[in-house]
Amino acid sequence: MHFFDRLADRISAADSVVSVGLDPDPDRLPDAVRDADLPRWQFNRRIIDATHEHAACYKPNAAFYEDADGWRALQETIAYAHGKDVPVLLDAKRGDIGNTARQYARILDGEDGPAADAITVNPFLGRDSLEPFLQRAEKGVFVLGRTSNPGGADLQDLELATGEPLYERVVHLADLWNENGNVGLVVGATNPDELESIRDLVPDIPFLVPGVGAQGGDAEAAVEHGLADGVGLVNSSRGIIFAGEDSRGDFFDAAGQSAKQLKRRLNQFR
Repeated sequence: MHFFDRLADRISAADSVVSVGLDPDPDRLPDAVRDADLPRWQFNRRIIDATHEHAACYKPNAAFYEDADGWRALQETIAYAHGKDVPVLLDAKRGDIGNTARQYARILDGEDGPAADAITVNPFLGRDSLEPFLQRAEKGVFVLGRTSNPGGADLQDLELATGEPLYERVVHLADLWNENGNVGLVVGATNPDELESIRDLVPDIPFLVPGVGAQGGDAEAAVEHGLADGVGLVNSSRGIIFAGEDSRGDFFDAAGQSAKQLKRRLNQFR
């Protein structure tokens, strides 16, 4: 089954477009898991237990797993999420050439452990750098289109000779690269007008919309413009997984409540 078909089924089953970012910052892990074997995995397991009924997808960020124990924690996390019937999007922002790109893409094959169902990629090196990902037709490939960080404007706003900003050119390229129907776009929620204009350019490509949680992005715009035929994802990471830091109750129950609240908030606009 292709990723976006599976995602559509999961969105329907969970009645949710919430992507839960699994970014287990070791400095913020609660005492309940800090001294456990593979504490990042134990943290993720309990977050998944608390949030899976509200999650359309889990999105671990590779930066939090790039060491020996971290990679084991990531593999366990992917397997556990799959056991809850929730797909996994690895936020890795890969983009390189030749053998390096082919090696990066192996995370989608499961040769060294459970396979991610989708991945984020950086288009700066052009199509050949993304080909090993694009050719895996059953896997989702989310191209960085318009990011929500302030510094993104340093490059993304640059005007090309055609008169269009660079980010619009990337959006058009992503549409051209979508020959297998497996391409999505990462488009931040912090500028609703741009989100709307990008949707007008590519009406059929699902978006991954970060920035609704801790970055304060526009939830209504994220849903209205982020979904294509009802398929897309709105991500929150810290706002869900560390909601327990400000709670007097159970740390992980707070994460579950935060995911539930975000689902309800987003569903108002679906």
